[in-house]
Parts: sequence; structure tokens; C-alpha cells
Amino acid sequence: MTETLLVTGGAGFIGSAVVAEALAAGWRVRVLDSLRPDVHAAGQSPPADAEFLRGDVRDEAVVRRALAGVDAVCHQAAKVGLGVSIRDAPDYVSSNSLGTAVLLTAMADAGIERLVLASSMVVYGEGLYLDGDRLMQAPPRTRADLEAGRFEPLSPETGEPLVPISIGEDQPCDPRNVYAATKLEQELLARTWAQGGGRAAMLRYHNVYGPGMPQGTPYAGVASLFRSALERGEAPRVFEDGAQRRDFIHVGDVAGANIAALRWTGSAAPATARAFNVATGVPRTIGEFADGLAAAFGGPAPVRTGEFRMGDVRHITASADRLQGELGWRAKVGFDEGVREFAAAPLRARASG
Repeated sequence: MTETLLVTGGAGFIGSAVVAEALAAGWRVRVLDSLRPDVHAAGQSPPADAEFLRGDVRDEAVVRRALAGVDAVCHQAAKVGLGVSIRDAPDYVSSNSLGTAVLLTAMADAGIERLVLASSMVVYGEGLYLDGDRLMQAPPRTRADLEAGRFEPLSPETGEPLVPISIGEDQPCDPRNVYAATKLEQELLARTWAQGGGRAAMLRYHNVYGPGMPQGTPYAGVASLFRSALERGEAPRVFEDGAQRRDFIHVGDVAGANIAALRWTGSAAPATARAFNVATGVPRTIGEFADGLAAAFGGPAPVRTGEFRMGDVRHITASADRLQGELGWRAKVGFDEGVREFAAAPLRARASG
């Protein structure tokens, strides 16, 4: 018997990839998306081969209609990015926290017990470090250090740079901007919902890139900003010195992780909520990504600007051991292959909002 999956935000960059992967895996798919103008270009078509319902995840009546006959939910709908200023806070809290609360309440009333939640690496704050033999998560970097070009987090004991290592899911969360706070709140809400008998896989996406990324928006990730600059014939601008460590993961692999998580939330899984890093497990620097993308695109070489944003973290890379061990998933797209593809792949049309 074919099961029905609701994908909130299913017309977005990651959501549309999840929809395509779910259809290929044999799911019947329904999409709920508001097509908000700061994300979607005017006239954008909803995903093909999926039932489409236009509406806001904060609208209780729309959500209840979208959940009719549904067996599981992939909750991708969210306002993303670090934001531009504190004036973004109400929209983040409403879109992410309130929207998730409305969805989970309706799922509980409908008796739907399977959830895959799109979370983010940003819930960790700074990554995990070694200070000599001691593991620690670094305190926020100071403006004075950043202005002086001291980008590495420093040991509170010795004043020397800390050594970054990969972070696992059991490390404490330490969100450092409004977006991060709302992603953690989504996880906390999912944990509360799961206490009523639900099963939630909370997928902490690392730096997702790939075909169909949005362009020309301050809320996009660095991959999109770099590619958009190259499209304009400009050199990508790399903040700080470009040595920030990240885990870049292809959107196709992220979609595959969602399908693996849907299998995990099946009837054999205990009533629980569990976090999983969605990452390759192989750290790269932002500078490496910019250099590789510019070379593959044939554009001007990136510029390390020394600029910084308060709230940005220096290093955050992931252990992917839990997802590989418990869900049997691992990334398939290598860094060089993915960057070359991304250099030539179409981007999403510029949003009007």
C-alpha cells in the first residue's frame, strides 16, 4: 500500500529535492508551501507529480486540510539564514517556531506519528574544539578580536588558538543568532510532541549546496552568494581569511537522508526524537569552496576581504557516524564532483520580495 507524505516547504530548494526523492522511492507526495515572495520568484511552478496545496504552515485550518490522509511529514518549511538584523526576529520566530507548533498540534490531533524535521548545524553555535587535552565549545568571539584579524577562537587558559574537531549530536547546543534559536526551538517542540507517542528524526543539515539554490538574497548560504557573484562577473567575496571550516553537502544527499529518516521513523522505531547530523564527515574550508567554484566556473578568483559578521561561527564540522550507523546512510557526492556540477547548474530565479 502506497503511503502519503506531506512535505512542508516542498517548493523550496531542499524541499523540492526531498519531493523528487520521495516520489522516486514510491511515496505519494503532497506539498504545502506558501510560495512567499522573499523566497520564490513570481510565477514559480509547484513541484511536478505531487499534489500541491498553497498555504502557510502557521494557518491551522490549512495545515489540518494538508494532513488529511497523511502517514508521515517532512517539515522543511522555515525562514532560513542568519538574518540581516534583529528586525528579522519576529519573522523567524513566527515562521519557524510558531509554524512548527501549529503543525505538531495538528499532527497530534490527526494521530500522525512520523516526523522528519529539517534542523540545522547552527544549533551548536561554535563547533567542538580541543584546548590541550580538554574538549570544549568555544565562547563567542569578541568584536575586538575580529576587528584585529584574530579570527580563531582562543583558549581562555592560554590565549592560544583552539584546535577544531568534528562535533557529534550529543554535544550541548549553543545557538548564537535568532535563526539558530528558532531551529533549536523546533527541535525542542518535536521532542515534546514525541512524548505523546510520535517518532521524530531531527536532521541537522550542514552547508547544503547544489542545483536550484536561490540567488540574489542576503538570506542564502555562502555557496549561493559565491555562485551569484560569479554569474555577475564578480569575484566571490570571502569573509575573514577563508579558513573557516564547514561540511559542504550536496542537496541530493540531503534528500536521500530524508528518505532514510522516513524509514527510521517507521513502526519499528521507538517513540522518541533523535538528532542526526546530515553531513559528509569531511571538513573543507569556505575558501576552498570559493576557489574550487570560481575555477570550475571560469570566473575571477575569490577575494579574502577580512570582513566579518557578529554571530558567525568560525568552525563547525560534523561527525556523520550516527546517521551512517543507525540509518545506513552516507553521502554519495564528492566535494570536487559536487562543486563542478554546481558551477554549471541552474540557480533558482531571483525572488521578488
